[in-house]
Amino acid sequence: MEEIRIISEGKVLSRVYSGTGLASLVQYLTPYRKVFIFCDMAVEHYGRIIEKEAVKAGVNIVDLQTVSATESDKSIYTVLSICNWLMDHNADRNDMLLSVGGGITTDMGGFAASIFKRGIHFAYVPTTLLSQVDAAIGGKTGVNFEDYKNMLGVIRQPDFTYECQEVLASLPKRDFNSGAAEMLKTFIIEDNGNYDKAVTLLSSLNKASRRIELLTSLKEELQELIEAAAAVKAGVVSRDQFESGERRKLNLGHTFAHAIEAEALRREMDITHGEAVAMGMIMAAQLSEKLGIADNISERMTEEFIACGLPTGAPFSIEDLAEAMGKDKKAEGDKIHFILPVKVGEVIIKDLSVEEVKELLKDVK
Repeated sequence: MEEIRIISEGKVLSRVYSGTGLASLVQYLTPYRKVFIFCDMAVEHYGRIIEKEAVKAGVNIVDLQTVSATESDKSIYTVLSICNWLMDHNADRNDMLLSVGGGITTDMGGFAASIFKRGIHFAYVPTTLLSQVDAAIGGKTGVNFEDYKNMLGVIRQPDFTYECQEVLASLPKRDFNSGAAEMLKTFIIEDNGNYDKAVTLLSSLNKASRRIELLTSLKEELQELIEAAAAVKAGVVSRDQFESGERRKLNLGHTFAHAIEAEALRREMDITHGEAVAMGMIMAAQLSEKLGIADNISERMTEEFIACGLPTGAPFSIEDLAEAMGKDKKAEGDKIHFILPVKVGEVIIKDLSVEEVKELLKDVK
């Protein structure tokens, strides 16, 4: 594909590249004097492939550091450990930190690179579907604080994001489906004919008895959808990098999702980010219907999400979620910017208080 660009005031801030495998990434590392690889230990083998190919091409790989990439590890303490590692190896502002992993890894790596010596170069190799279509694009970085998602962070664009199909082949089904939720979210915001294509492909994969074989045979169609989702997000970010207006639409389902994740963490329940987003989008659709903004969209979304292997019913009541919603980082005063679907391909921003939402959704099952 042609590169996808994030642009502000005529200046290219970041690029998204797509390749057939990890070896093709090396060409984008050659301009940097030194490269540090920061990698989720679960996908260290991908980091080692990149390291090997880069060294063969004459890239100066200084070191490879692994980390446990879990929500509990996504903290300021891990970010400080990355900064200590960079300091120990005399990294400077001309060097590159390459983060290899899912959204937790790229969030932490980007945050560390943004604050170390007031900013060094950084780039991402997202290894999950969720990070390829969402988390690794747009410049948001951050870590959790206490029980609340991404409360500490900055917005700073990576030099580039490199995406390839090679890293998705070994992705567990549940993790793949978590990314499917973010892909569907993107196309509910801006369709361009891709939502129905995504539902068809994802539901086929969900039902397949030989899933890996089907995934391999559909790799071109999947790559097209990944690129389309990346292009939607890049376009929105180019028009509103710092979330003063349109970019808020990318948070469809996320106020509910972050509250679901916080409550799940408190109760020691296992719910992934993508699963929470799927549930949160259904709640947003139900809220849209209660306000008379949409008709019967929650029923359609529920049916299609289930076909794609996604959960649709939150295990907590709206009363259980209210406290966490009130601490949402998107809150301004007593109002939160809720993103509500009108139809597939169109959403609006509606400012509501937590109390208003509690009242509207109190009888919704």
